[in-house]
Amino acid sequence: MDSTNRIYANIDSGAYNGRWTEKPMPSGSKKRKWIAIGLVLAVVGVVAIGVGVGVTVAKNHAKSSSSASSGSSVVNQTDPNDPSTFTKDSRLKQAFYGLAYTPEGSQLPDCGNNLSSVITDIQLISQLTTRIRLYGADCNQSALVLEAIKQTKTNLTVWLGNYNVPTDNHAAYKRQRDVIKEAIQTYGTDHIGGVTVGNEFMLNYLDANGATDPNSDVGNTGAAILKQDIEDTKQMLSDMGVSLQVGNAEAGSYFNTLVLEDVDYGMSNVHPWFADTTIDDAAGWTYEFFQEQNVEPAAALSNKPQMYIAETGWPTASSNASTETNGASAASIPNLQTFLDTFVCQANNNGTGYFFFEYFDEKWKDEEFGGVEGWWGLFNANKTLKDGLTIPDCTSP
Repeated sequence: MDSTNRIYANIDSGAYNGRWTEKPMPSGSKKRKWIAIGLVLAVVGVVAIGVGVGVTVAKNHAKSSSSASSGSSVVNQTDPNDPSTFTKDSRLKQAFYGLAYTPEGSQLPDCGNNLSSVITDIQLISQLTTRIRLYGADCNQSALVLEAIKQTKTNLTVWLGNYNVPTDNHAAYKRQRDVIKEAIQTYGTDHIGGVTVGNEFMLNYLDANGATDPNSDVGNTGAAILKQDIEDTKQMLSDMGVSLQVGNAEAGSYFNTLVLEDVDYGMSNVHPWFADTTIDDAAGWTYEFFQEQNVEPAAALSNKPQMYIAETGWPTASSNASTETNGASAASIPNLQTFLDTFVCQANNNGTGYFFFEYFDEKWKDEEFGGVEGWWGLFNANKTLKDGLTIPDCTSP
């Protein structure tokens, strides 16, 4: 979720009675169209420093986390030299199908991420899920994550990401493609679920060109640029003799049909907060939107790409008084708890593949954009579980 002002308009906003259950909700005869409009901000960029990650872990890793502002331990290891010996936290459960994740310090221009910090993240994340998705490959994050999975010996699968942009003649795409290739050559594919090319590329392209319809002539022009990168990734993997799925992530209403016909999977960003739903309606709205706008159209295509929810969640705070609510419900920990309680286990039972947004609060987003942008985490920025939050008591598929 990288938009500061995404809006869902034209919503038929009937109230949902009760929680959505393991039985799929009926779509109804009236198809709704929700349009997400916003400015997408790149999460990652800068020339990668190569796959060599300096795989040595600091001997004091178990005693301190590089990102914990208090300097106190957030993960304990019985053997400080072996990250696989970390102690499990009884408050954490593998309840989530997947989590959205960007290693701290993976933004332009600093690239301040490091292996020790990513290891801490993987130790915590692996207690919540067996799947994560990345947004991009700059700042060496693909290799850092795969190395951390290797050292922690955790059962995590990562969907690598290539955050391409429409206006740079494929430069960002090619830079990230090359480091993704190196990471795959180094670590193999045992812990890779796929390679996602693009995150809200079509929304960004349409916004820059004053259009809103992803399947218009303007949209198809942008899709042709995106498809070049998708096809190039497929060719790269084929030349390597590697069998991996290739997909695309997009804002919920902005998938282009030509793009979906060219991928193995689609990941859809679906945020009830930006649709101005009440917290009580949020889980039901998310499910119905995803079914009607993404799952059903994809199922009608000849290649039938698998559809995931790439992002969904609820913010816990705002840095600006004007965005403390979405007009219907507040940004708060109790409301995040309500969304967890009404979405997570129900989605697991329904067979909905989703990547919950997100693992921890990202301070850079708050500093740069304000509002709710930096406050979507299950964990605080210092990697401590938010006070009062309880992880749902169910097991993800």
